[in-house]
Amino acid sequence: MTEPSGGSTDKPRRPVVVPALALVAFTAVGITALLGGLNERPDPPPKALNPGQTLDQGQFDTQVVESKVIVEKAENQFAEDKRYLDVVFKVTNKTDQTVSVGALPHDKSSGFFFGSTLLKMTPQIKTEFGPDLFVLSKGVTSRQLHPGIQSTVVARYELDAATQPPKQVSYDMGAMEHLENPLTGVSNWFLVSEPELLTNKLENKVVAKITLSVEPQGA
Repeated sequence: MTEPSGGSTDKPRRPVVVPALALVAFTAVGITALLGGLNERPDPPPKALNPGQTLDQGQFDTQVVESKVIVEKAENQFAEDKRYLDVVFKVTNKTDQTVSVGALPHDKSSGFFFGSTLLKMTPQIKTEFGPDLFVLSKGVTSRQLHPGIQSTVVARYELDAATQPPKQVSYDMGAMEHLENPLTGVSNWFLVSEPELLTNKLENKVVAKITLSVEPQGA
């Protein structure tokens, strides 16, 4: 923008001041819009858990207790010993109905029921048929979580002969929320999800992260 005609030629011209200010303002507005507006802040990072701490997962209260390597002895001379990495949880079903413990995520399956809340384990342990998930009570296994009872739940990953167990494992953990279908009035539990910042695609929300050491065999 130039000075009006007839002005003194000794005055310095400022042809770029207004465009520069406009560019700064445009950039600020763009960043604000990208972050969701002036009154919104980015979500806080997931909660960092320590072993034994209780996590409120909506439908469940969950403690991650320990991780260890166990060996299952062969039943006869023609069979082989099997090694597993077990992660042990204490899970309380907070609803008034018995529910299945579900299954862990594997390949393209995201798991279901309680198992689906264990969104990701690092490092991932590849197993032919996927990891197992079961309730353990006095040496007896089941697949049910009864209302209001704290149950021992084991996530079991088989280790083949060539696989060395990791020194530690980490979990990204999700939570469940109770949602009602406004058209039918039917409600159910679903994983908490949130839109990605750039694509707006819904992804399961990581509400907590935990890392625990793996106890070696015989520890």
